Amino acid sequence: MEEFKIEGRNAVIELLKSERTINKIMILRGERQGSINEIIKLAKQRGIVISEVDRNKLEQLSETKHHQGVIAFVSPIEYKDIDDILEYAKSKNEDPFVIIADEIEDPHNLGALIRTAETAGCHGIIIPKRRACQVTEVVVKVSCGATEHLPIARVNNINDAIEELKEKGLWIVGTDGSAKELYYEQDLKGPIGIIIGSEGRGMSKLTMKNCDFLVKIPMFGEITSLNASVSGGIIIYEAVRQRMK
Repeated sequence: MEEFKIEGRNAVIELLKSERTINKIMILRGERQGSINEIIKLAKQRGIVISEVDRNKLEQLSETKHHQGVIAFVSPIEYKDIDDILEYAKSKNEDPFVIIADEIEDPHNLGALIRTAETAGCHGIIIPKRRACQVTEVVVKVSCGATEHLPIARVNNINDAIEELKEKGLWIVGTDGSAKELYYEQDLKGPIGIIIGSEGRGMSKLTMKNCDFLVKIPMFGEITSLNASVSGGIIIYEAVRQRMK
């Protein structure tokens, strides 16, 4: 599944004024005349990444050959809301089982995490709009199509999303090497949201503070951290084990 390309100044301006999900915008390097300035302004207001590229790059990517110095890339999937995820759990008569990806940047990690979450029967995954990987063609491919079956919500602020989940009865569990409790010692049954931190940095301090519980995976080697999708798989399937009892 490929990203859709929206080309031309007026088309991109109208796109920016809509609520459609936009992954990124490419503009001609050095172009700052006329409506390009409005595109830059609107994109910044929405927190959309803008890349400046040379004309050859735009010509290669353009399908219409009338790009007018700008091409926007639209997400290949329809993102859901948090309520959609909770309604999905309700429709299955199950306690909500939600994964929260905290600024995961590698599309292979995100795709693998989505695949694991879907196979484990999770009801949805939440990702942030900024400073994190979005659902791109690579993510879709790595997920082996799980993006078509697992509701994915994209939110402005992860911590606001966490507070919303807590207000709606979910317990929030974070994964961090500094935690005192091992992941298999924590009760992971019932309505739950599991946070998987970014590669290298883990969870942000504010996100960690907003967790109800923190758990860790024991490490016995010289390397003291796991790939985000691997650590996510370990925690997710411990929750599955407990929920099957």
